Amino acid sequence: MAGQAARLVLLAGVATLASGSQGDREPVYRDCVLRCEERNCSGEALNHFRSRQPIYMSLAGWTCQDDCKYECMWVTVGLYLQEGHKVPQFHGKVSLNAWFWSTVFHTKDTALTEKMDYFCASTVILHSIYLCCVRTVGLQRPTVASAFRALLLLLLTAHVSYLSLVRFDYGYNLAANVAIGLVNLVWWLAWCLWNRQQLPHVRKCMAVVLLLQGLSLLELLDFPPLFWVLDAHAIWHISTIPVHVLFFSFLEEDSLYLLKGSKLD
Repeated sequence: MAGQAARLVLLAGVATLASGSQGDREPVYRDCVLRCEERNCSGEALNHFRSRQPIYMSLAGWTCQDDCKYECMWVTVGLYLQEGHKVPQFHGKVSLNAWFWSTVFHTKDTALTEKMDYFCASTVILHSIYLCCVRTVGLQRPTVASAFRALLLLLLTAHVSYLSLVRFDYGYNLAANVAIGLVNLVWWLAWCLWNRQQLPHVRKCMAVVLLLQGLSLLELLDFPPLFWVLDAHAIWHISTIPVHVLFFSFLEEDSLYLLKGSKLD
């Protein structure tokens, strides 16, 4: 146990120099997973695991290796708490299409579902920027909106290509999404402030962009799961549901306002 504690302290000092989640890099966790897979994931032991596995987990693609990773995660968490260290993060984290792939990813974490979750999240933010461009510029200058749409598609293609073909860099992906999120925030917020007297319903849009930016802190400032069930990422997902309802209400009122204006013209 003393040797394990020493390795935990050593790891804490160099964690920021490596990539991936701290828990995944922990030697105790890696050793535990290796021993578990050797003990449980072959021969009769594997048959026993499959025979007692609930059917819903089998349908979700939950494997013996996944089970080992899950069990060893809690072993490592217990060791961290026993030694007085902060609980590490494991398996690092990020429109209806985005929600669909997020659900798939959190049901079954694979390289493909992880990429689809992250890529669709980036697409949602870029689409929001495009909507802002259409609302603020495109109604008067549709060619500008079309050119801007082509630029956003080019940026998305480059982003996805780099992460898929060169290197899946979690740090870069986070920085890129924070950057485009700030562009989305500033652009929408500036337009809302400029039109807040003329268009009272833009206050809903202001509330949406500020709430989403505030809730994004849950993605950046991670913490151990509440009751070992709801972590920061899960709470972020739950919290964004009413925000999207509010944004739809803004879009509905704004569309009716534009429709009324077009009839008067």
